[in-house]
Amino acid sequence: MNKHLLYIIIALVVLACSSTKKTLPENLAISEAEIKKEILTPIDIYSPTYNPSQERLNDLLHTKLDVKFDYANAQLHGKATLTLKPYFYPSSSLKLDAKGFSISKVEFLTNDDKFIGQAKYSYDGNILDIDLGKTYFRTDTFKVFIDYVAKPNERQTKGSKAIASDKGLYFINPLGGDSTKPIQIWTQGETQSNSAWFPTIDSPNERMTQEIFITVDNKFQTLSNGTLQFSIENDDSTRTDYWKQELPHAPYLTMMAIADYAVIKDKWRNIEVNYYVEKKYQPYAKEIFGNTPQMLEFFSNKLGVEYPWEKYHQVTVRDYVSGAMENTTAVVFGEYIQRTHREMIDENDENIIAHELFHHWFGDLVTCESWANIPLNESFATYGEYLWEENKYGREQADFHNQEGLNNYLAESRQKQVNMIRFDYNVIEEVFDSHSYAKGGRILHMLRKHVGDQAFFESLKLYLESNKYNTVEIHQLRLAFEKVTGRDLNWFFNQWFFASGHPILTISNAYDSINKKVTVSISQDQDMESTPIYEIPLQVDIYLGNNKTSHNIKVSKLNELFSFNADQKPDLVNVDAEKMLLGLKNETKTATEWAFQYRNAPLYLDRYEAIENIIKTNDSLSFEIINEALNDKFWNIRILALKQTRKLQKEHPVAIKSKLISIIKNDPSSKVRAAAIKQLAVIEQDKISTEIYKAALKDSSYSVMADALNALSTISGKEALEEAKTLEKEESSKLKVSIAGIYSAYGGNNENAFFVNAIKTLNGFNRYGVISLYPQLLSKCNDENINLGATVLTDQVKNPSIWWLQLISAQALTQVYDIYLKRELDLKEFSNKTLAGSAEAIELEKKINDNNAQKNKIFALLREIRNTEKNEQLIQLLEDFK
Repeated sequence: MNKHLLYIIIALVVLACSSTKKTLPENLAISEAEIKKEILTPIDIYSPTYNPSQERLNDLLHTKLDVKFDYANAQLHGKATLTLKPYFYPSSSLKLDAKGFSISKVEFLTNDDKFIGQAKYSYDGNILDIDLGKTYFRTDTFKVFIDYVAKPNERQTKGSKAIASDKGLYFINPLGGDSTKPIQIWTQGETQSNSAWFPTIDSPNERMTQEIFITVDNKFQTLSNGTLQFSIENDDSTRTDYWKQELPHAPYLTMMAIADYAVIKDKWRNIEVNYYVEKKYQPYAKEIFGNTPQMLEFFSNKLGVEYPWEKYHQVTVRDYVSGAMENTTAVVFGEYIQRTHREMIDENDENIIAHELFHHWFGDLVTCESWANIPLNESFATYGEYLWEENKYGREQADFHNQEGLNNYLAESRQKQVNMIRFDYNVIEEVFDSHSYAKGGRILHMLRKHVGDQAFFESLKLYLESNKYNTVEIHQLRLAFEKVTGRDLNWFFNQWFFASGHPILTISNAYDSINKKVTVSISQDQDMESTPIYEIPLQVDIYLGNNKTSHNIKVSKLNELFSFNADQKPDLVNVDAEKMLLGLKNETKTATEWAFQYRNAPLYLDRYEAIENIIKTNDSLSFEIINEALNDKFWNIRILALKQTRKLQKEHPVAIKSKLISIIKNDPSSKVRAAAIKQLAVIEQDKISTEIYKAALKDSSYSVMADALNALSTISGKEALEEAKTLEKEESSKLKVSIAGIYSAYGGNNENAFFVNAIKTLNGFNRYGVISLYPQLLSKCNDENINLGATVLTDQVKNPSIWWLQLISAQALTQVYDIYLKRELDLKEFSNKTLAGSAEAIELEKKINDNNAQKNKIFALLREIRNTEKNEQLIQLLEDFK
């Protein structure tokens, strides 16, 4: 699963203006990358609770479902037939997860589905406890039939940063009242939410085959796991689709999606690869998903294990509660993935597509037996992103992606450091964090570099083939690697998977001209109370002119010296030459050495390190290297160099400005052009810059246009406002957020309609940004527009698609209240300076009364929300509005 936006994905506008009352708690202020890809969860105090793998009392062999939908009440009418057997010990009872159901009957059936008799059962709203009527042994099978109604909207649900809701079954715009949104039904099972729409044993260490009969209106398409066996046209303008999956998988991977989709057909070898998108995006579906067949071929060949399932379809849904989900053969993506050709100039989500596909080996074919072992799913899927980018776009792009992952983990590590395999979580969703994703992907990269490519992929093949259609824990991965390599790898797995933290290395080198020796000093400076002393195999490259020698060392002590022969002082000593270390390095080099590294070491990260560090030396070489880097072959190196230009601008103003303008006009990367606009806005505000920004508003890239609009506003808010008006109809969510920023700063009543429409139509990530800007605009509006804005925000709070949108909307509403609070203080201050009884005083008194009426109206809205909502975070936010 990508929560991320795995990946990631990818920054969002956060809180634009603060309230004088309550503000969104700091640990809930989130970025787009956290929401979409992947990753972060609220930080909890360490709990010593041990969460074991679920005990297997009965084994669920097969699930057959027959489902219909009540759109008016947002309910599912289901009939479930479950085939089970005792797992090992004799059993006379069966416990099923079944959340929020009304159950009308529970019956026993024969093997050919004939009625045997009614079952005795008890039900507490979460667990259906069935008396089997006799004792069954592990050689016996039995069938249970359950007639039920699932009522997901009537359940008290919760969410996390990783997965915004555990409702399980979602009715989107079920009555079609919102013209901006399609009618959809979809499900989200991970972690244990599928039991909110069908009875099951909702645990990752369970596996079952399945079949689902889905009855829908004829106008809708359906998607589920496995293959579509047939469709039956019914007499009431409905159709029943029959989906069957004959290969076993975990219950959390079961899915349905229902909507009026365009279905674009594709193929890999002999299996269907189809793309389900909203009809508006039908022309772009193959541009969005079209590399999927190539990914299937690459991963099958790279792993030596062919894609193991019956089909591979991908579907988009509205108001999705995560980034994407690897449901077996039928992956779900949030609406963010739907883009036009022009939007894809700046960004696509190919790494997320690769992430979910790689899960079909790591997560679906071989599944973690408990959520404590989630790195066996998510770390591998994250590393699948690296492998795809390395194959398709080269190592530089892949290493950049790996670097982003390292930075995500390091950012999280400043708040928490936990074991990768952890049984001590407070709630399941804690494990879906940047440790399990980003850190885990980097650990696998180190393992690959340590054992070598051939051993790495042979070990993965053995692991997959030995455990296919089964569940695993981390030791089975280690044993596969040990069997292939012949090495004991306990040391590697213990320090990286069963301990917390990361190494922090201080590195320096010296040359002894008398003894012709290079000495490398390495110390480990991490907190030894919570972090181990690491064993770290590293490659050290020593450069003497055009000659390079490579040496393998293993760091294993707090302080160590390594010596190497060298006939003369090296031009460069490059420690961690493969740039694979997961951790932090503090390395001492001269400007000359950093310059040599930039010009001669082979990797993207070599050049990145050199640019990042040479600027700190204040050496005259800095300008020379930064100037070279502005023409680097890799786009992110050019962006890094651009970020350094501000430090050099005072000494080289003409050269820097000229280069920035050239990049804005000519660089092939839209990311680089946009970055150059940002830098120009920082160092220069003149007529030439204004013309550059206006020209950039006609760029093919929406990102460039958005940054040009923002840059223009730093020179002339009036001109930026005028330009924004001409761009409102552009179909770019990112550009609309920038327009909202301009309007919030320089607009007023006339711009309120834009905000109202944007909040209704933008996807969750961009809607978050617009809502956060809205109070600033409303502070300059009349009461009529403020009342309209308050209604829009209240609707977002009361009918939330995602919990973080609910919270930001509630905060925005408190800021609307603060508008009137501030006006009240200002009016009273004026009143105190006015002669009592005068016409001016009477007019001020009327304004004060009108203002109080408005303030009380907003207070009443907030109090109603505070007293009726069950979301604890929302209650905390609105504590002052009891």
